[in-house]
Amino acid sequence: MGIAALILWVLTAGGGFVMLGTWIAKGGARQPSSSHLPAPVLFGHFLLAAVGLIIWIVYLVVGNDALAWVAFVLLVPVALLGFAMLRRWLPVYRAHTTTETPEPAERHFPVAVVGGHGVLAVATVVLVLLTALGVGGS
Repeated sequence: MGIAALILWVLTAGGGFVMLGTWIAKGGARQPSSSHLPAPVLFGHFLLAAVGLIIWIVYLVVGNDALAWVAFVLLVPVALLGFAMLRRWLPVYRAHTTTETPEPAERHFPVAVVGGHGVLAVATVVLVLLTALGVGGS
């Protein structure tokens, strides 16, 4: 189950990289006043998820159960930041731009990537928790 969680975590990270790349390419970092996603929230989400992934890989190699719990504990704020960003992104996605103000960078996120990232993230959190609890282990 630990390897399945790793695969889902890497796939989730792939979707996150697509959205982060889109946000940066469309000016999210250069024009923070037009973005509804605060840079500290976005980069905090990314950094915590990356650190958690590294710890998860170390857990899979070493097998220390405490590392699985540390990775899970790191996923909790990652998930909360993700939900916060989703709440801020939904109105931007639904809004029709009729003004001369620049479009927020996050308006260009592919909906399938946002949805896939969220679904895979939830599945990752569940698998990490189940693995940390020892469910399905040897």
